[in-house]
Amino acid sequence: MQFLIITGMSGAGKSLCVKYLEDTGYFCVDNLPPSLIPKFAEICLQGQIKMEKIALVMDIRGGSLFFELFPALESLAAYGIAYKILFLESQDNVLIKRFKESRRMHPLSPEGRISDGITEERRLLQAVKEKAHYIIDTSNLTPRQLKQEITNLFIEGKPFSGLIINVISFGFKYGVPIDCDLVFDVRFIPNPYYIDTLKPLTGNDKKVSNYVMSFHESTVFLSKLVDMFDFLIPNYIKEGKNQLVIGIGCTGGKHRSVTIANRLYEILKAKNSSVVLEHRDIEKDNRRARNESS
Repeated sequence: MQFLIITGMSGAGKSLCVKYLEDTGYFCVDNLPPSLIPKFAEICLQGQIKMEKIALVMDIRGGSLFFELFPALESLAAYGIAYKILFLESQDNVLIKRFKESRRMHPLSPEGRISDGITEERRLLQAVKEKAHYIIDTSNLTPRQLKQEITNLFIEGKPFSGLIINVISFGFKYGVPIDCDLVFDVRFIPNPYYIDTLKPLTGNDKKVSNYVMSFHESTVFLSKLVDMFDFLIPNYIKEGKNQLVIGIGCTGGKHRSVTIANRLYEILKAKNSSVVLEHRDIEKDNRRARNESS
C-alpha cells in the first residue's frame, strides 16, 4: 500500500495533480483533516476499502487542523505504511495571476491582498516543504507538462532529481523571458530569415534545422553548451535548486533559437527525465505578418 501526501501552495496545481492521479488508478481524497489519517489507514488495512495507491490532499484550507499532519504521518509509520510527500510550488507573481484569472480569493486573505496571503502561506508551509520528498515548481509548466511530470514520478517510476529544466526559445525583439536563470544569444549564427525558401519555415522544419546546424559555429557552441550543463546541473541539484529555466534567443525566436533549443532539449532529455521544451515566439512573426496584411 502506498500513501502519497499532496500539499503545497494554493494555486500551484494540486487539483490538477489529483485529477491526473485519479485517471491512473489512485484513490484520491481532497482536504482530508490530518487527524483522520490514522482512522483512514486502519480502514484501508482492514480491507474495507480495496486499494493499493492512495493520494491525500492536505493544505492550508484545513486551518489549524493542518498542523496535525506530522503526528498523523507518524501513525502511518506505526502501521508499517510507507508514504511520500509531494509539495507543489510556484512563484508569487504566477500565483497572483492565477488567483486573479480564476477570480478566487486566497484562503489566508479572503478580504485582503492576495500577496499577503501567499507570504503567510509560505511561512506556514516551510516546515512541510523541508520534509517533502518531491518539490515541483509549476511556475513554467503547462497542464500537459505537469501531467507528464506526475506520470514520470508516480506512474512510470522514473528517478526524480529534484530539478525541473525548462528550455525556452525566444526572440530578443519580443523581450527576454523574465524568469530565465540563464540566457544564451545565438544571433551569431547565420540567419535563415534571409533565405527566401527558409524564411517562412521554423526551426522545427528539417530544412531550417539542417541549415542552422551546418555551420561550424553552431556545432561548437552546442558542444560547449552541453559540456557546461554537464557540470552545472549536478551542482544545481546538490545546492537544492528545484527549477532551471534556460533561454535560447535569436532575433525573432523562429529559426536559430528554435533549432538550438530543440537540439539542447534532446540531449538534456536523454540525461534527465524532467526537461520541458517551449518555443515562446515561434509564431509571432507569422501573426504579425497576417495582421499587417489584413
